[in-house]
Amino acid sequence: QVELVESGGGLVQPGGSLRLSCAASERAFNMYSLGWFRQAPGKEREHVVVASWSGGGTYYRDSVKGRFTISRDNAKKTVYLQMNSLKPEDTAVYYCAAHRFLTTDPIYEYWGQGTQVTVSS
Repeated sequence: QVELVESGGGLVQPGGSLRLSCAASERAFNMYSLGWFRQAPGKEREHVVVASWSGGGTYYRDSVKGRFTISRDNAKKTVYLQMNSLKPEDTAVYYCAAHRFLTTDPIYEYWGQGTQVTVSS
């Protein structure tokens, strides 16, 4: 069974930080690619960062480079997204996703339920 459960979203002021967590089932955690996508109201889903810890690399969206960091805890089977210097345009529902190969296209096979991030004063 493949399961992804996000948590950690919320309301934060511009310039603030949040850390999202994605608890994965063992099968999901061992898939070739794990990553984060987001979708704002009225917009298409877009990649934030995707990564393969099997040597395939890590790819951040240009607008989040230097502000967001993906990491993972193998013992907890959890993937994290540390988000710093948040901006109002980062407001979206954030999704964790897993796939058999690495791509920035939102065609991933497995998705979590999403967690809302709102950046507003």
